[in-house]
Amino acid sequence: MSAGIEVVRAGALTTVQDEGRFGHAHLGVGRAGALDAPSARLANRLAGNPVGAALLETTVTGCAVRPDRAVRVVVGGAPCRVTVEGRPVAWGAAVRVPAGAVLDAGPAAHGVRSYLAFAGGLEPEPVLGSRSADLLSGLGPDPLRDGDVLPLGPPRPPQTGPPTAAAVPWPGVPAELVLPVLLGPRHTWFTADALRTLTTAAYRVSAQSNRIGLRTEGPALDRAREGELPSEGMVLGAVQIPPDGRPVVFLNDHPTTGGYPVVGVVPEAALAGAARVVPGTVVRFVRTAR
Repeated sequence: MSAGIEVVRAGALTTVQDEGRFGHAHLGVGRAGALDAPSARLANRLAGNPVGAALLETTVTGCAVRPDRAVRVVVGGAPCRVTVEGRPVAWGAAVRVPAGAVLDAGPAAHGVRSYLAFAGGLEPEPVLGSRSADLLSGLGPDPLRDGDVLPLGPPRPPQTGPPTAAAVPWPGVPAELVLPVLLGPRHTWFTADALRTLTTAAYRVSAQSNRIGLRTEGPALDRAREGELPSEGMVLGAVQIPPDGRPVVFLNDHPTTGGYPVVGVVPEAALAGAARVVPGTVVRFVRTAR
């Protein structure tokens, strides 16, 4: 029989993620995948997995799991208290969890999303080439519930001397999120004053943010023209302006089409910080040419 991971405490929102599903936007299927990709990849490396192996992404409150065989586990991303059978173990480094023992990744001390990587990777049934949960489309595994059991891949031999926790440069949680933005394609739908506001004002992360998009609170952007667009393609990092005038930065579970104007696009490489910041964090948009 194959090994499995039982969910003892699912937390507020815990999903299975890998690097996402690519090449299906023309069918209306988005990417999904780990929001904080650098942290997910590092957790997999330390667990001895390929960087794209499926793992767990928690949100704020963490989760607890019980493997039915001994397994190396790495908890990384947002710092949190980690215990095995109630005893503290290392965060950000590989630890051995015996068969039947409960590993608990507690609430995030800083940031939002923690990652749990298991040696061998998680192996729920792939959908369109990915095991990622997409909250908007419903593709992939459902968000976890207490009592769920996830298949675990075969154990992998340890890599040659995984680095210690002290040697690993885990990404930090930004005290202020600075996002470069390339204006267009619909920036002409906004006044010159609105564009100036976008790139000079201090916004804040809204508590309504999620895997679909980072919502902001702050000054509204005034339109230079009325009406709405026919629905058009949306890309990862698009900065869409809904009727309330406050920017929304599309993240991994974003829709592939939309009718509100996109004032600019944040390059993908800059989006990982958006996965880490907590509500209330200051957000600044800085104009870039590329």
